[in-house]
Amino acid sequence: MDNQRNFILAAVLSLAVVFFWQMLVISPRIEKERAAAEAQAQLQAETKQSVETTVAPSSGGEGVPAPSAGQSAVPGGSDQQASTTDTAGRVEFRTEKLDGSINLKGGRIDDLNLALYRQTVDPTSPEIRLLMPVNDENAYFAEFGFSPNADAGDVPGPSTVWTLTEGEVLTSTSPVVLQYTNQKGLEFHRKIELDADYMFTITDTVKNTGAATIALKPYGRIARYGKPEVAGIYVLHEGLVGSVGEQGLDEYDYGDIEEDKQVTKELADSGWLGITDKYWATALIPGGSFVAHYNYYSNGRPFYQSDFLGEPITIAAGGTAETSSRLFAGAKKVDIIDAYRDNLNIPLFDKIIDWGWFYWLTKPLFGVMNWIYQLVGNFGVAILGVTVLLKILFFPLANKSYASMANMKKMQPEMTAIRERHADDRQAQQKEMMALYKKEKINPAAGCWPVLIQIPVFFSLYKVIYVTIEMRHAPFFGWIHDLSAPDPTSFLNLFGLLPFETPAFLAIIAVGVWPLIMGITMFIQMQMNPTPPDPTQQMIFKWMPVMFTFMLATFPAGLVIYWAWNNFLSILQQGTIMKRQGAKIELWDNLKAMLSKKKEEPS
Repeated sequence: MDNQRNFILAAVLSLAVVFFWQMLVISPRIEKERAAAEAQAQLQAETKQSVETTVAPSSGGEGVPAPSAGQSAVPGGSDQQASTTDTAGRVEFRTEKLDGSINLKGGRIDDLNLALYRQTVDPTSPEIRLLMPVNDENAYFAEFGFSPNADAGDVPGPSTVWTLTEGEVLTSTSPVVLQYTNQKGLEFHRKIELDADYMFTITDTVKNTGAATIALKPYGRIARYGKPEVAGIYVLHEGLVGSVGEQGLDEYDYGDIEEDKQVTKELADSGWLGITDKYWATALIPGGSFVAHYNYYSNGRPFYQSDFLGEPITIAAGGTAETSSRLFAGAKKVDIIDAYRDNLNIPLFDKIIDWGWFYWLTKPLFGVMNWIYQLVGNFGVAILGVTVLLKILFFPLANKSYASMANMKKMQPEMTAIRERHADDRQAQQKEMMALYKKEKINPAAGCWPVLIQIPVFFSLYKVIYVTIEMRHAPFFGWIHDLSAPDPTSFLNLFGLLPFETPAFLAIIAVGVWPLIMGITMFIQMQMNPTPPDPTQQMIFKWMPVMFTFMLATFPAGLVIYWAWNNFLSILQQGTIMKRQGAKIELWDNLKAMLSKKKEEPS
């Protein structure tokens, strides 16, 4: 019984830490992030003022000299500043999932919106804007070019003005071609292709019309100005990310890279690197061997960059050479990411979605949930279906556990007699208890197994609901319009009758309908058992449903729905097994005892 009590205490305290962190830290941050997104949407609707902004440094790796003060610095460095206007013109791109444009100055992909995703659940709210030009306060762009070579003359970089030679609008069926010729007779033709999802393919063909052989190193970079608002929760990585060669997954939070400044990886033959947000990401996929860098600089405001420098390509006099790389820029939708990993052979690319340490459980759990969703068309119903399947999967273990608990209930009078008989001799009491357990084939810790099983499933489901874009703005029924957000109802808005949402700072006292349902089902489940003899256990069983009700009020509604439904199924399962075993269900007696105790208390 001591072991069981200690286990329950440990489980409750562990969950309490997570819940209070969510309630007191994460929810205010999410509210702040939402307010920032609304402010950004308003800002985008207004006329922007141009701000002189230098292009910040690159990694300064081999063949990429770090700039001196006042220089801009792309791989190779450049003394010119990025233009704050689009005088070179732009090439529009448009598909069902993306819209935006490419700046002909630098050939930058720096204007990209996600056509299928809105900033709020309101379908008329602005599209998610992922990439922005350098003159924007939150500049975020991708760029490809070549590291400068004195023998080669001016090579494509941030200041290069390209000319559109083929195509008008980039679509999934019509590529565009840009052209640039330098003073040394090098002709650069850049073909840009875009698939039906979120992958750009950039192919540079270099023709050497000069008299000397030239070697050039291709580069690619993703640059981001300003430190973005992040959730700051340990179950989610936001920041620089990649997988380079056989070196595994790289994850650098913004704070981590600010401390490290620069991280250089070993030469690799394959891999990817970029910057990830909760639901969106950008990633470079080099086409050949490369050295990867993760960087942080500050030239008046924070600047983060993931870049690669490729192995040199050699262009003989009169010859031609080609190099190709890819850019992913879009939503981290599971089926799309998995298809890129498999079809394009991009190792570990599926881990750009932060499945976490429980990858082996979290991703299959999502897979089953998504399969059910494809059948029923509602992720809330899919959560209910997954819960039923989990109950079926763990039924033998749960059945054995509840049967053992039922036997313990039947042995309760004998256990009470042993305690009374050896009230002053705890060692003798324990010895006789163990003999009773052995005789009746009772496992005193059996009641802990359902809780123990539920904890990793709970965290994995929490991860799925919290990090997968499929859950973002996914409705259930009634007032639940977003399973990834907390239940918006509470007694403060009369459970949704008044037209306003509960402020985040009041979430600790504002309990919605689904958290109340969860608390009630948890209370009923606990009252089906006899009152524990230990005062500590009595206190835990009495206050745990209340504590969990308030804590889960700040959690995603999908997780609360899962917990409430799981409690309901557990009540049915436990009641059936107890009845079959001939054990008394204590629910009504416990409720009567509680009511009687309340009446006896002095007013």
